[in-house]
Amino acid sequence: MRILIVEDEIKTAEYLCKGLRESGFNVDLASDGEEGFTLATQHHYDLIMLDVMMPKMDGFSVLVKLRRLNPEVRVLFLTARGDIEDKVKGLELGADDYLVKPFAFSEVLARIRCLLRRGFPQAIDNLSVADLKIDTIKHKATRGSVRLDLTPKEFSLLVLLMQRAGEVLSRTLIAESIWNISFDSDTNVVDVAIRRLRQKVDDPFEKKLIHTVRGMGYLLEER
Repeated sequence: MRILIVEDEIKTAEYLCKGLRESGFNVDLASDGEEGFTLATQHHYDLIMLDVMMPKMDGFSVLVKLRRLNPEVRVLFLTARGDIEDKVKGLELGADDYLVKPFAFSEVLARIRCLLRRGFPQAIDNLSVADLKIDTIKHKATRGSVRLDLTPKEFSLLVLLMQRAGEVLSRTLIAESIWNISFDSDTNVVDVAIRRLRQKVDDPFEKKLIHTVRGMGYLLEER
């Protein structure tokens, strides 16, 4: 397995490289966002670890550019930016996990192994509920004749809701399915993600498809 670490703090980068190599991984290192993006586009990596605050190009910008070229590579944010707004932003932009510094190497290693074990879901070409349609191959979502501009995580969340249309999905299930993270009960990451998805899928249209089931979770269905 080959991992790219994009980290400008020398001691942190060296510590991660040493630990991961001792754990059997091949590791490359970039010290700024531009170098990290260049390496990520020139080589195949099974996982990319990104800091957020970096010279030349921040981690969020690297992820946005990277996801346009490679929607499947696993990305783990490892950063001192621990505010819930930063976590939501990173996950919605397409990160697979988000870990805040300071960290224990054992947890970093466990999360990496968990991400690398996770298989990709079996592709379903087309999904539809009412006038909402998704083409998973082209990564395209439309409501009637309007194309929806969704982030990678919003698209994955909508696919999950449509695959299980009519079924109430708990916040825990959504968090584990979309982000592969068990969120603390006092965070509202899933609620924020649903609210932003509704702004694109439901708010411009008369018929609402995403519904809240109080105390249980969310479901998507035509009523």
